[in-house]
Amino acid sequence: MTTQPDASQPHDLTALEQAAALRRGELSAVELVEHHLRRIEALDGVLGAFVTVTPEAALAQAEEADRALRAGDGRPLLGVPTAIKDLVVTAGVRTTFGSVVYADYLPEVDDDSARLLRAAGTISLGKTATPEFGLPPYTEPAGRPPAVTPWDTSRLAGGSSGGAGAATAGGLVPFAHGTDGGGSIRIPAAACGLVGLKTTRGLVSRGPVGGDPLGMSVSGPLARTVADAAAMLDVLAQPVPGETYLLGAPAGSYLTAVRRPPSRLRVGRYAAPPVPGVPVDAACLAAYERASALLAELGHEVVEFDPGIPTDLRPVFEVLWAVLAHGQPVPPAAEPLLAPLTRWWRDRGTTISGPQYLAATQRVIDVTRRVVSEQAAVDVVLTPMLAQLPRPVGWFTAGGDPAQDFERQTHFTPFTAIYNLTGQPALSLPVAWGQDGTGPELPVSVQLVGGPGADALLLALGAQLHRAAGWGSRRPSVW
Repeated sequence: MTTQPDASQPHDLTALEQAAALRRGELSAVELVEHHLRRIEALDGVLGAFVTVTPEAALAQAEEADRALRAGDGRPLLGVPTAIKDLVVTAGVRTTFGSVVYADYLPEVDDDSARLLRAAGTISLGKTATPEFGLPPYTEPAGRPPAVTPWDTSRLAGGSSGGAGAATAGGLVPFAHGTDGGGSIRIPAAACGLVGLKTTRGLVSRGPVGGDPLGMSVSGPLARTVADAAAMLDVLAQPVPGETYLLGAPAGSYLTAVRRPPSRLRVGRYAAPPVPGVPVDAACLAAYERASALLAELGHEVVEFDPGIPTDLRPVFEVLWAVLAHGQPVPPAAEPLLAPLTRWWRDRGTTISGPQYLAATQRVIDVTRRVVSEQAAVDVVLTPMLAQLPRPVGWFTAGGDPAQDFERQTHFTPFTAIYNLTGQPALSLPVAWGQDGTGPELPVSVQLVGGPGADALLLALGAQLHRAAGWGSRRPSVW
């Protein structure tokens, strides 16, 4: 069952609408924060979105925001609630990385994304759930409720930004911060009917303590509208000295770009997964075909496209992922406390030699050149976002075999990780509804991929496609 939005409550408003209401004096930041905290208290037991809620700090920041609003502070998002993924550090706020090993960890510094969001005047209500070290594309942290999609709470919200997806789609916050190392923003966005942007490598700082030397993992927004995602990206896309992959300041505002329809584009499409032998669900293909037709109706040229992705790339990704599983230090005595999948990845990582890791990174560089060069023939690439609809709670881990768990992950999301390797921006965008059996209809998304630095173009096209798809006329029953 779904409901129709009526904008009668603060959470019915988008992030930008909430910001406008604050500037007009129709709401105070304290009222807005209190409203969303009440929703967290009422709904988070069902949605599993938050690991840590910070009401005292949030209300203190709201009082500061109200004083700044009365003084005429013009920051566009001043006073708007948000939340920070628990995979990034936050000074003085518990950061668990989804692991019982870090259950009591209190960092002394902020991740740059958390720092920039606070400097913009947004108010974090807490830390959103993530699986241990962000490794799988589902969010079932040990000892905590799973993060589920508000559209069907028997199904997972995806991962690793699953808590951010559940919180945003459930109206606990209007938009949220996420990270994406193999699809971890785009997958929850698809499972929850949201807009999710994997940003270009280097556009958003992952400092100061990021443990990913290849830059596979990036920060970005999850939001209910493309405009809200663009507004958050305007905050996050700030040059930070010392970053490994520094792109420099964007040419202009992403929000401004969203409000200008793109010129006629050449859109290359493919639906054959880069991982051989993976079938794509009929609902996912139907959404892909609908997006193709809508893009053509909008005046864009839609052509069949060979992305030039080698079919033997999966083992290379696995080498890198196994090494990155060691990104968070774990004392030897605490290793038995880790989840079976985490131990499986870390055990594999310890067997990989320096030369093997170097060979994998060199292969990725070669593939990146090939894929980016092939994409130069088109402006944007269109693919299905997922190969399956959101999976039931416990589906990935059933049987207890981590190797089988990973095989299921690969069949669920074969289209995402390649663009973490190449560093290209990729947008998850809901365009249709579908079913794979009994139960309610679920949102179904497509993926739009751009050349390096083409984040603004993706957002502009995404906004145009969202309008053409008539998206936003439903809310989940928990709303």
